[in-house]
Amino acid sequence: MNKLAPYLQVFTSRRIATVTLLGFASGLPLALTSGTLQAWMAVDGVDIKTIGVFALVGLPYTIKFLWSPIMDRFVPPFLGRRRGWIIIAQIALISGIAAMAFNSPKQAPLLMAVLALTVAFSSASQDIVIDAYRTDILREKERGAGAAVFVMGYRIAMLISGALSLILSDNIGWHNTYLLMAGLMTISLIATFLGPEPEEKIIPPKSLHEAIWGPLKDYFSRRSAVMLLLLIILYKLGDAYAGSLTTAFLIKGVGFTPTDVGTINKGLGLISLIVGAMFGGALMTRLGLFKSLLFFGALQAVSNLSFMVLAWIGKSYWMLIFAVAFENLSGGMGTSAFVALLMSMCNQKYSATQYALLSSLAALGRIFIAPTSGFLVSAIGWSLFFFVTTLVALPGLWLLWCMRQSIENLKQY
Repeated sequence: MNKLAPYLQVFTSRRIATVTLLGFASGLPLALTSGTLQAWMAVDGVDIKTIGVFALVGLPYTIKFLWSPIMDRFVPPFLGRRRGWIIIAQIALISGIAAMAFNSPKQAPLLMAVLALTVAFSSASQDIVIDAYRTDILREKERGAGAAVFVMGYRIAMLISGALSLILSDNIGWHNTYLLMAGLMTISLIATFLGPEPEEKIIPPKSLHEAIWGPLKDYFSRRSAVMLLLLIILYKLGDAYAGSLTTAFLIKGVGFTPTDVGTINKGLGLISLIVGAMFGGALMTRLGLFKSLLFFGALQAVSNLSFMVLAWIGKSYWMLIFAVAFENLSGGMGTSAFVALLMSMCNQKYSATQYALLSSLAALGRIFIAPTSGFLVSAIGWSLFFFVTTLVALPGLWLLWCMRQSIENLKQY
């Protein structure tokens, strides 16, 4: 135990606690405009093609780098450069989620789409500043632990806004469920108010021109810059494609109830996600960044096949438990390695805009390929759909292998 103490001590700082809670704040809104909203639409009888097209409300996560320089350049008159913007985004999130609670995706789909898009924009804006704030306040030795707890907080929040909301929807209805989720977002306000300021004074860009072009010039001056961007787009594409209709598959395709999905797909996944994120972080210290990305990425691809087997077998609780545990374990490991990759590619001087650009590109494939999922399922069925998602993951793994030297030359995790 004494040998483990130095490694565990890093998790006890105020900075790590703040990053954990902000990870929760970052993860909570995402499910409310994707998986949970998808379940609401499926239960209300919205057709599968409309559900697939609704994935476009996630567009702000893809293009958030467009307004990140503004948040880098200008400083709100309260709580500092980062926390001031975080508070503004969080108030907008609470208001937007509450507004969704008073509407219906079946009776007013266009209005619900606008509200979901507004929530996604506010969430993407919050992510921009939280990512920069995390980079600013964490010391060098805390970054590994900070990445792990952020992913953990993020995933727990997604499970709460997924599992808890699906279970509650069977008991208190969707409208009250979304109101409760808006209330949970207020926890993020407390974390932001109590969070520390960076130990070193950081001078913002002197002009908007500098805030826009400085990060781009810095990044594209590096070797393999374009290929690294392509890798970011492709690495989690298969995993994201399969996840775009997982909830609808379990409800409409196999016949599980929202409570089943909330309890098993979301609730049971909590344990495997936490284990995956922490275990993945521990393995990375031994394997290094490249081997971790390769191993975890392969697991992500194979995990999609477990849902193909579930589609073959039909409504089997044991197969559902296996598929969910496998997918969440490998997904948690893959996400930890992926976050480490993004952080290693950022210059701290431009971390807000560069991280926003990189994470936006990571969502690019998911946003534009997801709307095709409903049409593909209608054409080839659920079993072949999940097989195709496994094939979609292979180009990213091949590119990763080809770029192993470039990855190993990055600053290690």
